Amino acid sequence: MTRVQIQDDRLIAIRSAFPKEGLFAEKEWLRSPDAFPIDKKLLADLEQLGHRLFVFQRACNQLYHLSVKGKQPAWIARYLDAGKPKELIEFSRRKEIRDDLPRVIRPDLILTEKGYVIAEIDSVPGGIGLTGWLNQTYSTFDSEIIGGANGMLDGFRSVLPNGGDIAISQESATYRPEMEWIAARLNQTSNFKQQTSPWRVVPAENYEPQDGQTVYRFFELFDLPNIPAIANTLRAKAEGRITIRPPLKPYLEEKMWFALFWMHPLREYWRRELGEKYFIKLQQAIPYSWLLDPTPLPQHAVIPRLEIQNWREAARFSQKDRELLLKVSGFSPLGWGSRGIALGSDLPHAEWEKRIEHALATFDSNPTILQKFHKGALFEHRYWDPDSGEIKPMKGRVRLCPYYFVEDHRVKLRGVLATIAPADKKFLHGMSEAILAPSKMSEKKST
Repeated sequence: MTRVQIQDDRLIAIRSAFPKEGLFAEKEWLRSPDAFPIDKKLLADLEQLGHRLFVFQRACNQLYHLSVKGKQPAWIARYLDAGKPKELIEFSRRKEIRDDLPRVIRPDLILTEKGYVIAEIDSVPGGIGLTGWLNQTYSTFDSEIIGGANGMLDGFRSVLPNGGDIAISQESATYRPEMEWIAARLNQTSNFKQQTSPWRVVPAENYEPQDGQTVYRFFELFDLPNIPAIANTLRAKAEGRITIRPPLKPYLEEKMWFALFWMHPLREYWRRELGEKYFIKLQQAIPYSWLLDPTPLPQHAVIPRLEIQNWREAARFSQKDRELLLKVSGFSPLGWGSRGIALGSDLPHAEWEKRIEHALATFDSNPTILQKFHKGALFEHRYWDPDSGEIKPMKGRVRLCPYYFVEDHRVKLRGVLATIAPADKKFLHGMSEAILAPSKMSEKKST
């Protein structure tokens, strides 16, 4: 069989397996006959990364509570609670959920010339159903798909082991089709005699919880005011009648954790809680980040690595010095996707200065971080051009999204979604010009 026949057969298999309801509402992407290859060394590192990030999130959770109790500096909790409603802060501190952590961990990894950097960690990630479908489909012709045909299904089943409700808000409606796909697959492959209820996708806005139910929260916490029935859900959780995953802890979903990780006063805390090995490994992967706190510094102090005395000096940086990302930290509609991100070197000087001033002015209600920008390395990957009907190569930059599931106190890698965006794109995310593909173990790197 020729290479052309093989790639044609693969594309036929991919197209014929595509759900008629779609996977992302009103979203398109480029399809490839090939999974994205990951060499053994990188794959081994990715498998270990999941546990490092679990330990990191556990340490973040503990640090917040120690700050609340006065056993760590009060400014930590003050930063993390900024802009959040009092009722949600109080709920997140409830004793019965103190140790609850997300069961799904998905970092966004940018592949660089030197390895990878972690752009951020998403506790309510999209792409679970999409990656499950990609893995299942590509496994029909490729035996090396990371996670195999059913890894993502098995991982998500561990989050809702006895069935349950996947509550999706209108804000997150783009992801409804993929979650309906995964719920349907779980229902098809499960023994209902051994579980209490099927998996189902429900609208969060009018959701009425049932006692004993486990609810998967597919909505961001800033979205709560747009969910009229949320009070009933919170009451049911407070009374112990339902389980909610991931936990209602807005402080855990802040991007500012990367800035806190690099703060010198917390260095020994991280070193102790993570262990020396994990601490060093995460230093190599987490980009240096700063909180744009407008609080004046003493006259003899400077902001580390930038060597400036106040943030308004950063507003005067030259374009060369502005290889820095501005990111809204979290509790905002701008805090997810790529909505609240700007690269300083891409902005006119006046716009950069305006954004710095806005970040400083809104810090108390909507904190912003500054993060060192790492440019992705170039890789070549083939895709099917829908206009010409031909297979073409693309030179692009790669974001890897490994999906980790915390199962029986172990962290398991169940799939890796690769997004290959055109080389001229600075922010790597799903778009109509990008290739989305599962990842496979390979003896060789992609080039």
